[in-house]
Amino acid sequence: MFYEPDKRDKHVLPHDPFKAIVAPRPIGWVTSMSLKGEMNLAPYSYFNGVNSRANLLMFASEGFKDSVSFIQETGEFVCSLATWDLRDAMNMTSAPLARGINEMERAGLAPAPSQLVKPPRVKASPCAFECRLVKIVPLETADGKPVDGHLVLGQVIGVHIDDRFIVDGLLDTAAMKPIARCGYDQYAVVESMFSMQRPTS
Repeated sequence: MFYEPDKRDKHVLPHDPFKAIVAPRPIGWVTSMSLKGEMNLAPYSYFNGVNSRANLLMFASEGFKDSVSFIQETGEFVCSLATWDLRDAMNMTSAPLARGINEMERAGLAPAPSQLVKPPRVKASPCAFECRLVKIVPLETADGKPVDGHLVLGQVIGVHIDDRFIVDGLLDTAAMKPIARCGYDQYAVVESMFSMQRPTS
């Protein structure tokens, strides 16, 4: 099968498989605050680390949502790790709520103070990144047409890790059971891992 995205046969593929192909996608569970102190917590599956020296990450928002607006105002945010144990709370924070409603409180999550930025992290999450904004990039198509999407680039300036998941100096990713977004309403959970050594030549 081959198709062009804007010419997909919707009788054969009623739902766009794009997100099902680009999967699994890690979830950036982003806490941000406005200059007025309003707090927002939202999951973004267009999320990933993009550089290790310095630690840089990104998330993309379809629409200029509160997370992007608050980060633009204050220049800082926190990404907490979404895990199997927190899956229902994470999903609850994806609801489209009015600006100023605290999703963390609504989902029954306790906040934990950050060290270097104002937005709190999710206390129950085993890992979190404190970030400073690098830039917000408006998205556009290959022919320069604007898209209602925004890429947020941040630099990690602080890292929180639950010591229980550090084993012999390494973070035990599988033990934390991070979840990731797949296509449609599907998710994946990391419970096992395998190793491969990178070739030297």
